[in-house]
Amino acid sequence: MSQYFQIHPDNPQARLIRQAVEIVRDGGVIAYPTDSAYALGCHLGDKNALERIRRLRQLDDKHNFTLVCRDLSELGTYAKVDNATFRLLKNNTPGPYTFILHATTEVPRRLLHPKRRTIGLRIPDHQLTLALLEALGEPLMSVTLQLPGESLPLTDAEDIRERLDKQVDLIIDGGACTIEPTTVVALLNGETEVRRIGRGDPEPFGVSRE
Repeated sequence: MSQYFQIHPDNPQARLIRQAVEIVRDGGVIAYPTDSAYALGCHLGDKNALERIRRLRQLDDKHNFTLVCRDLSELGTYAKVDNATFRLLKNNTPGPYTFILHATTEVPRRLLHPKRRTIGLRIPDHQLTLALLEALGEPLMSVTLQLPGESLPLTDAEDIRERLDKQVDLIIDGGACTIEPTTVVALLNGETEVRRIGRGDPEPFGVSRE
């Protein structure tokens, strides 16, 4: 049976955050809220937890995992960016965006797109998630919590509890999330490409929402 923590989204209880971090560090898979939809997360580079998420989501090895970070200070460790790209990221984070960037050698190979060596990077605007990341001290390896065959991600912790009990180690109830996933923006080789329009405004990246 999954553990179930009710954590306040704006004033997260430090004790529960610490317990959640211990579960992640022990190899657990967690379901947690973000500023878009709920997500699945695990410890960076944990092969067994990664494979559990792949099976749960039925993902192939071409799926880009995302590193969910607390701020841009972690960026240089995991992604290669020039000054112009850094300014663009700084102006649009935190927020409901996933950025596709060239990965550094610090990123475990099994997280990367097998041909492009790219990685998704995300800095959510959500106090609970940021508190979790601050206590963890490193990024969470993450994907949107969207089950196979469904067109929308899960948005309610009680629903997640009913459907994924025993399949994840912890469900964090931080209130309802939106059904919109992040807006995905590729920042590669000096070019900007919006690959998916979601909750984040695409206009700063040259694309109208309409």
